[in-house]
Amino acid sequence: MDYTEQRLEEHTGVEPAAYAAFRRSPTVTWIDVVGLHEPAVIEELGAAFGLHPLTQEDILNTHQRPKVEVFDDYVYVVVKMLDFRNGALLIEQVSLIIGKGYVLSFQEQPGDVFDGIRERLRTAKGRVRRSGADYLAYSLLDATVDSYFVILEQMGETAAELEDRVLADPQESVHREIHLLKRQLATLRKAVWPMREMTAAMQRTESEVLAPSTAVYLRDLYDHSVQVLDAVETLRDILAGLTDIYLSSLSNRMNAIMKVLTMIATIFIPLTFIAGIYGMNFEFMPELHWKWAYPAVLGIMLLVTVGMLGFFRRKRWL
Repeated sequence: MDYTEQRLEEHTGVEPAAYAAFRRSPTVTWIDVVGLHEPAVIEELGAAFGLHPLTQEDILNTHQRPKVEVFDDYVYVVVKMLDFRNGALLIEQVSLIIGKGYVLSFQEQPGDVFDGIRERLRTAKGRVRRSGADYLAYSLLDATVDSYFVILEQMGETAAELEDRVLADPQESVHREIHLLKRQLATLRKAVWPMREMTAAMQRTESEVLAPSTAVYLRDLYDHSVQVLDAVETLRDILAGLTDIYLSSLSNRMNAIMKVLTMIATIFIPLTFIAGIYGMNFEFMPELHWKWAYPAVLGIMLLVTVGMLGFFRRKRWL
């Protein structure tokens, strides 16, 4: 996308020979490279825009942590773009080169969170068409950070669903899902945590590439990063509480089972005692010769059982 406040040109599949012309153009140019499987394209862009070889190497190495590096005529920024689909957290590295009048963005694969910015550029809404490349870079970073809130909301809904399932029926599968969500949140925290340092470093950057008027927007970006970290910590506490609830539910269920078994055993203790007495093979036991001895003993056992059940109910053990 090559634009000014009055016009916009959008091209797809730009040839490498045109890269240098875009750099010399008085307009603002955004070149978005999708896919890092062709290092030759990165090298041609690096040659056209004067990118340091280490910068080109970092662009191709997708295991960088979010950071900002200041060079003579450009600023290099690395962020993590996240997506939460079907219970899986997907992480993609996005590299930004912010220069005088241009922004280069490098993504690993198609699909991003920048559609809103493209639409604002096409319709000339907002101030992005009236501002320079530094404001465009801020907009891209802000869209990336704002997408974190959507992911945290989705994770929060998943945590709420897991909480209902834990309280209703604490199965082992629920515990596995809680553990999986905790690992995903730890991964998200690892990707988000350096963003606060990176945005703070951008505010302190003394570079001609970043205009002083953009500093207030970078402070807003820093505030959003802090809010994301606060939300992450809150969700971590919720998931830790879910684990405690799961363990407590299992303990309560075990206690309930043990309570029932203990009462059954307690009821059978006197019955076993009575049956043990009349199971002894003594010859001189008067009750053995009574006509109603057998039903009388069974009746006594029944009375003992009913009496103990009544005692348990009165003590609210049942």
